[in-house]
Amino acid sequence: MTGTGGELGARAARSRALAVLRVRSRALAVALLPAAAEVILLTGAATGQFTGQGWDTARWVVGVLAVLVLLATAGIALVVARARPAASPTVPVSERSAPDLYRMVRELADRLDVPAPSAIALTPDCDSWLEDRTHPAHAPPVSRAHDEPAVPGARIERRLAVPAPVLVIGSPFLWWMRVAELRAVLAPVVAGTGPSAQPDIAAARRFVRGLDAAVAVADAPGRGPLTRGVYASLGRVARLLLRGCREHAALMERGVATAAAERAHAVDYGPRIAAQEQVGLAYAGWDRLLTKVALPAWRMGRWPSRLDVGVAAALTELSRRDRLADGFAARLGERPACDLLEEPGAVDEAVSLLTARLFHGGPAESGPSWAPVDWQAYPEEVVDRTWRAEAARLHRVLDSLGVSPSLDPAAPDPGGPTLARVLDHLAEPAATAPTVPAPTAPLDNEDREVSEESADTPGSADADPDPATERSALLAAGLSAALAREEREESAVPRGARAQGPDSALWEDGDLPLFPLQPPRTGRELLAAHITAMICCAAVDTAGAAPGLDWLDGPTLLLDGERAADLTPKVLSLIEEGDPAPLRAWLAESGIRPEKPVRLV
Repeated sequence: MTGTGGELGARAARSRALAVLRVRSRALAVALLPAAAEVILLTGAATGQFTGQGWDTARWVVGVLAVLVLLATAGIALVVARARPAASPTVPVSERSAPDLYRMVRELADRLDVPAPSAIALTPDCDSWLEDRTHPAHAPPVSRAHDEPAVPGARIERRLAVPAPVLVIGSPFLWWMRVAELRAVLAPVVAGTGPSAQPDIAAARRFVRGLDAAVAVADAPGRGPLTRGVYASLGRVARLLLRGCREHAALMERGVATAAAERAHAVDYGPRIAAQEQVGLAYAGWDRLLTKVALPAWRMGRWPSRLDVGVAAALTELSRRDRLADGFAARLGERPACDLLEEPGAVDEAVSLLTARLFHGGPAESGPSWAPVDWQAYPEEVVDRTWRAEAARLHRVLDSLGVSPSLDPAAPDPGGPTLARVLDHLAEPAATAPTVPAPTAPLDNEDREVSEESADTPGSADADPDPATERSALLAAGLSAALAREEREESAVPRGARAQGPDSALWEDGDLPLFPLQPPRTGRELLAAHITAMICCAAVDTAGAAPGLDWLDGPTLLLDGERAADLTPKVLSLIEEGDPAPLRAWLAESGIRPEKPVRLV
């Protein structure tokens, strides 16, 4: 170990690992107490010291108790040993598909004097870590890329050897970082394979992971009353043991991290400081790309197949816009880390599909309603279709509310949905407006509940988080109910076979998405989005505008090749105050004709 801090960290980690193992030993000792007492009673009977009816009864009672406790202990130990520990969903990267990446990691491990990771995998996250997958449920057999001499007993030794942890790398790092930056960032992570090979630390980690997996097994639903009671007892025991070793396990991992960081201190320490800036930048760009760009596509049944390329483009655009990021442009001439992959496009596609599953809950494979889309087709396939779908929903709700196509009853029917219909309906003052007729299409119970909740909220004059006029509130409630109904219908239809995706055996499919990106939108947010979509449709159909993609802000409207001004303040003025003047002025200035019908899906 290089340095006092690393030595102290290693000693602290091993000390805490022994404390965790002592918890296991104490639990085993408690389980063996009845058996030990029975042995004492039987020995006393054999030597003639413990005789009489009372001692015979005690031997029977203690003997039955000892058998029951031993059976329960064996059952708990079996569940802890066989339960599948949680593992992160990743995309495995074989050595054949990334020989340069494996070579770089092995050279880094040699410089650190630690075992090399057993494999490499990518995660759709801006983080890197070591993950132990030695459990038989998800540990692949250890294979060697080079030829080995045929020594008798070598196969048995390889089978018994414990493989090193898997190195999990955040996929955005590969596409944004340069090779030297990636090596500097991975140095402290790879250094953690040294403590992982320490027997006490490895045993303590296996014990804690087994207890955690046993708790998950005990909490699994779908069991009968008797079985549920047995597993409830198992869960209580596992939680009790986890509480006993939780603090020791946390301090053990802290000591391991300290030792790994100290060991990696002398390897690429200078570049690592600069590379950490890229980590924060990559995280910001990745989060913005998912919420602003990927999420609208997922909602339309499309998944961008080159998300990592997109995050590189987004961060490049951020570097161009932000004066503080001017120095980042100079990095682009260096070799990107994705060059370490033989087929970066195929890896990016696999990571993109996994990202859609984790953050949106999409199917594991492409299908008619779940198709990949490249960035060139994104404006037409996603942006335009999203606008027209939302505009169509807006007019369906207006139809259900009995809103006429035109404010003037004597005016002829325009022959299609128009933006003027929306403006006239929301701009009409509630005091002089005729009574809004009841919806012509009856709502079911669940839709009515959503509608009532959404309609009640804007009516509060004292503490209203979403101010709106009466008509806006009613329209927002209708949109919320319609969207909820569509989501229920979509969830009721199978979204394709649950095919096995990358590393799908390591995690459960039942609770997707694991990481929802955004909470449900409020009624005012939905109404603003639908009105904006209607405006964009009118601009495309009547003013020659075009849908576009901004890497940082997502879907955008292009007028004469330039990005249109932000419509949010003008739309909110219409929703909250019923004032269409700012929006009408902008429409006239942009040459958009609200009275013309637009095309919907």
